Amino acid sequence: MINELLEIEDNVLGEIAKACSIDDLEKIKINSIGRKGALTEILKKLSALPVEERKKIGEKANKLRSEIESGIVDRLKELKSRLTQDRLSSEKIDISGRLAFPFARGHSHPLTETLKDIIITFKGLGFDSASGPELETDWYNFEALNIPRDHPARDSQDTFYIAGSDKLLRTHTSPGQIHVMEKQKPPLKVIIPGRVYRNEATDATHSATFHQVEGLAVDEGITFGDLKGTLTLFLQRMFGSSLKVRFRPSHFQFTEPSAEVDVQCFICKGGGCRVCKSTGWLEMMGCGMVHPNVFKSVNYDFEKYTGFAFGMGVERLTMLKIGLDDMRLLYENNLQFINQF
Repeated sequence: MINELLEIEDNVLGEIAKACSIDDLEKIKINSIGRKGALTEILKKLSALPVEERKKIGEKANKLRSEIESGIVDRLKELKSRLTQDRLSSEKIDISGRLAFPFARGHSHPLTETLKDIIITFKGLGFDSASGPELETDWYNFEALNIPRDHPARDSQDTFYIAGSDKLLRTHTSPGQIHVMEKQKPPLKVIIPGRVYRNEATDATHSATFHQVEGLAVDEGITFGDLKGTLTLFLQRMFGSSLKVRFRPSHFQFTEPSAEVDVQCFICKGGGCRVCKSTGWLEMMGCGMVHPNVFKSVNYDFEKYTGFAFGMGVERLTMLKIGLDDMRLLYENNLQFINQF
């Protein structure tokens, strides 16, 4: 058996040194120390030998097994290293002659463009731009805006509440009014753009996440005529000086009186079509004179100051601007669609 072990040692260690692939090493391992390998077969016969001979041959066989295992591991490392080097050499790419930026130049998303146009237009009308937190308290989102606790907007079906706290995801950008008025005394003219959240299913005209722009102007002697003139001028600068605008009586908790602002349908020019539901008009935004209770919330003298506020959806303006009938297209990151604009 000693001769057999010496023969296995010479042959197997030699084969390991010459192995050119991982498959070769696997075959060597199976044939030598596998379940039916040459060395394994010798170890199976040890029980039939005398004790002294069994000990001598067993030590030699176990030592050889360790040498074979370590030899296979070392050769495997060498082969993997060589394969890695060969692959790196074969897949090397010469980028010395390429442009640093071979990609097409990108452009702004339609929503971004609309928001930029809104901010620039109102800046030309003397409005500053501000921002507010998306995570609000019940006070800023509802109480300070004259929205009582029994108002439907506070229902969990409409609002995302944060469990275990008085926090919620703002349902409109109107809380930005309160933040601004707490920090600044009249006169002021400001717009507050941002993302808002409502607990509703997504469809062609609704989304749980969308964008609004809130506007506020406060000073002595501000009237509803100032509101009408400001918003009419804004819409005509956005969509053309010939645009027809109308104001319809409405209701909002934080303004009194309140109105909805409509524009003549871009598609049918007032004749009536599917887009305007045969009315000839498209709803654009809500507005009104700031309610005295809102001024009380920020310690403004409501007998001295008046003001107007308005709010609009950026997605809605974008859809009307580019002739889109499904809001979801703005969120799907479909480059074939986005690259049209």
